[in-house]
Amino acid sequence: MPAARDSLLDAAYMALARLPWPAVRMVDVAAAAAVSRQTLYNEFGSKDGLARALVRREAAGFLAGIDRALAPPPADPYERLTAAAEWTASAAQGNALVKALLTGC
Repeated sequence: MPAARDSLLDAAYMALARLPWPAVRMVDVAAAAAVSRQTLYNEFGSKDGLARALVRREAAGFLAGIDRALAPPPADPYERLTAAAEWTASAAQGNALVKALLTGC
């Protein structure tokens, strides 16, 4: 059920952009993803499971960007590290979860 999983993770991300995690309700995430609450629980098991999956997805996207920044070309290591640093700053600015992962805040 990849489409439902992606929709649920997107809905959870959007909810978290508006509310602190304790205020995010599973019923609201399910409704925003246009699936039943049972589908949400079947997919993630619990709110903690949803949180873990969301953090994993956002971290994977961030790390994929780092991989792209470090991949050749350019051959100059300085340029690669600069690209990785620029990606890190951009990702942290545009994604609150990535920022929290990087800063602990």
